Formats: sequence, C-alpha cells, structure tokens
Amino acid sequence: MSQKLRVTVWNEFRHEKENEKVRSVYPNGIHTVIGEGLGTDFEVSYATLDEPEHGLTEEKLNNTDVLIWWGHKAHKAVEDEIVERVHKRVMQGMGLIVLHSGHFSKVFKKLMGTSCDLKWREANEKERLWVVSPGHPIVEGIGEYFELEAEEMYGEHFDIPAPDELVLVSWFEGGEVFRSGCTFYRGSGKIFYFRPGHETYPTYYNENVRRIIRNGVQWAAPTTRDYPKYGNHKPLEPIKGSAVQA
Repeated sequence: MSQKLRVTVWNEFRHEKENEKVRSVYPNGIHTVIGEGLGTDFEVSYATLDEPEHGLTEEKLNNTDVLIWWGHKAHKAVEDEIVERVHKRVMQGMGLIVLHSGHFSKVFKKLMGTSCDLKWREANEKERLWVVSPGHPIVEGIGEYFELEAEEMYGEHFDIPAPDELVLVSWFEGGEVFRSGCTFYRGSGKIFYFRPGHETYPTYYNENVRRIIRNGVQWAAPTTRDYPKYGNHKPLEPIKGSAVQA
C-alpha cells in the first residue's frame, strides 16, 4: 500500500468538556493528542461521540484503514447501529486499536464475546510495562520494559478470550499484573488492545506509548486480499455420482 494509511481517531470528547483536571491535560481533546503522536506518516482525521452518527458515517468508515477508539463514561450512549457498522468494517478488514477504558466499549465487547471486565484503582501509582513478545512489530523500538510514573491500575482477571498474541504485560506498584498489549484476529480484521491512557494522566504524550500506537497502526493495516466469498459454492471440479450441478 503506497499511499498513506488513513487513520480515524475516535473519542467520546466528554471528559475534556466537563472536567477541568482532564481539560488541563488534554485541552483540545484526548483524540488530538493521540493524532499528533502519530506524526506525519499517516493521513489522520477525527470523530467524536456528539457528531451526527458519532462521526462514523458509512463513507467515513469506508475511507478508514485503521480506527483508534478511546471511550470511558459514555459507552452506553454509542448507538447500536454504529456499533454494528464498525463491527462489520472490522470483519471486512479495517484495523481497530482499542485504548484503555475502551475495553468496555460496545464494539470491543461484541468482538470479544465476553464481559471484558477487570479490577481497577486510581492511586497515582507506577506502571511498568514489560515486552513479552520481543519479536513483534508492535514493540519495535521499545526496550525490555518502560515505565509510566503515574497511571490508573488495571488488574487481572481481565475477562477477554485468550489473545492471539500477548505483546505487553504490566506490573503496578500495588502488586497487580495485567495483560496490557493484546492482539486478536476477527474475520479479515486485526485488533490491538493497549491498556495505558487514563484521562487525568499525560500518558499520550509519552514517546514509548506513542511509538507503540504508531506501530500498532502499521500492524493493523488492512491486507490487500479480497474479502472471502461465503454461502453456497459450486464445485471446482466435477463430482462423480453427485447431483450437484457444476
């Protein structure tokens, strides 16, 4: 794919409008900081909850190679019709990167088929993220581990299916561990769940976090294969003694 990958960053954009602490960290929205962290290698656009169709029209999604999703307090406000639309595009090959509390989004839960529940705590504690799949392209350029000095804790058990690939595992100052970088394949699409990113911490300014998201976008990019054909299928060769018509 010679042209730039088309990336849409989706964000509720509610916390930043309603909470001064969040606004002080992300004055123009979490989505803009995530987009800025992608650099100039991608064609980046944005969509937010309160736009018509949550900014995710058929046309928008059809022109998106990878969708990045950040949500938290308004998961229930996302219309089921839009969830079905995003789910369909992922199954057809659009990449999806789900960040932090997006684990509870309708679309991620639909793709996982589980509750996606977990333990959590806000205590300004250190998070150490360990690379457990050093050969994976998502962690290209990342050392054995990196640290975030203050983050929200997510702890096991994380109620997701066993990841197709486990890339990162977190340890928290309070003692918990968490599967923080997980990949999944659904239909023709690739999904990367990446844990860090609580709204009151400057996590999306961290260069390691930004690099992993950039790498994740490259990894999740659609392939050039045609979408598989399903349903009744004529035989490729004559079948002796069969009533099936070639």
